[in-house]
Amino acid sequence: MADKLAGMWSSAVSILKRAVELDTSGRYSDASICYQEGLQLLLDVLKGSPADQKDGIRAKIGEYMNRAEVLKKKVEEEKAAGKYHEQIQIENNSTGHSFERLFGRFLDESLTEVDIEDPYIRSTHQMYNLLRFCELIVKSKSPVKKIRLLTGQDESTDQRKHQENKLSELRTSLLSYQVTLDIQYSQTLHDREIRFNNGWIVKIGRGLDIYKATGGKFHIGFCDFDLRKCHETTVDIFHSKNVNKKYSATGS
Repeated sequence: MADKLAGMWSSAVSILKRAVELDTSGRYSDASICYQEGLQLLLDVLKGSPADQKDGIRAKIGEYMNRAEVLKKKVEEEKAAGKYHEQIQIENNSTGHSFERLFGRFLDESLTEVDIEDPYIRSTHQMYNLLRFCELIVKSKSPVKKIRLLTGQDESTDQRKHQENKLSELRTSLLSYQVTLDIQYSQTLHDREIRFNNGWIVKIGRGLDIYKATGGKFHIGFCDFDLRKCHETTVDIFHSKNVNKKYSATGS
């Protein structure tokens, strides 16, 4: 039992240290999640600890809980004012940036529609990235009913046909989960952003195409994208209570 408590304490300290780092760098939403996870671990430690240790643990819990509450209020105030902005720098060859880590916190029970603007959902690996993103949405608690994709097309007729066939296959598969995929094409699209109708807006310099290829199909990171090396890019996260849909396309 003592070893288990020591392990939980160590995990809590590590997570709360990360929370403070995120807090200091202005990544308030991520920091809030880490504070919650760390505090839950401390509460579990408190339950199993000897009576003479409980006061010290309670003091720690109170300290972090106060900061978490201040942070939560700050995030809500910035969201309400439409001023929330968080930036994540993904370094070249860094790992730990799966779609679940990047987008999971935005997939709450108020989310029903997602808009994706990315001019490069064309080649096979780019469409696999879209598939992984859709899988994340399907397995989340969000009652998403519609995904809109605005992307570009290659000049090659064969490449266009390949793209249209694969996206059509994805659309059919999503229908079995009661999710509609609306696909539109634009030859002038440059922006890369994902808009969630619960107010979150995520802009990524490289769009969904942030992962490098592995050295082979049996290399670590081929299946688990938290272990996949990334290209250098910047992720900007905003929140606005009134999200203006600027969805427009040419052609289809």
